Amino acid sequence: MGRITRKIIRIDEDKCDGCGICADACHEGAIQIINGKAKLVKESYCDGLGDCIGPCPQDAITIEERYADEYDEVAVQKHLEERDSASTEKKPIVCSCPGSAVRDLSHHAEAMETTGSDNVPSSLSTWPVQITLVPPNAPFLKDSNLLIAADCVPFAFPDFHNRFIKGRVALVGCPKLDDATYYTYKLTEIFKVNDIKSVTVVYMEVPCCNGLVQLVHKALIQSGKQIPLSFLKIGIKGDILDEMNL
Repeated sequence: MGRITRKIIRIDEDKCDGCGICADACHEGAIQIINGKAKLVKESYCDGLGDCIGPCPQDAITIEERYADEYDEVAVQKHLEERDSASTEKKPIVCSCPGSAVRDLSHHAEAMETTGSDNVPSSLSTWPVQITLVPPNAPFLKDSNLLIAADCVPFAFPDFHNRFIKGRVALVGCPKLDDATYYTYKLTEIFKVNDIKSVTVVYMEVPCCNGLVQLVHKALIQSGKQIPLSFLKIGIKGDILDEMNL
């Protein structure tokens, strides 16, 4: 493989906010988020087709024609296999403390609603809620309506419990600060081994939160399941900006 004049992506780091959507969209693994910015890690991994351009909310990616290493499909395949193997081997160590034990809280939630307490009752019916901590075979996942929420949403949306958690099993996480690859792996397993009735994804309007949309959609495709899917975008002022059903 040599160097030729060909089409290849260009990333404007001044525009890039490091949301990571392009890295998820790149099927060749040519883009990684390094020090908060998207980087083309190797010219020979980029096929120049531009699948990463459309998802970029900052218009930071363009196609240019320049002198570059040839696209190497064999090297890309090896790169992807090594990346996926490393992701599987380096799964987060899940805490085995009592606080992460699987619990069904539905009876407690129902009791609080009937006591007449002045306190606003919680609609949370299961524990834990962090995606990393929930085992794919947790009993409460079977035949459930699943809520997958970015962890900033409850702070922005004042009626989060009543509007979103009630009647659903809640899972939360951050697609920017946590391991998005592991999230995709975990959600794929959850979709595979459980008869999930529906999935509702609630995420913030900030660009990095679009990563949650991408990884849930990818996990559903990888699971091979057909599950009704809804996406709701929440504004930082607490309003619903957009809603989409698939």
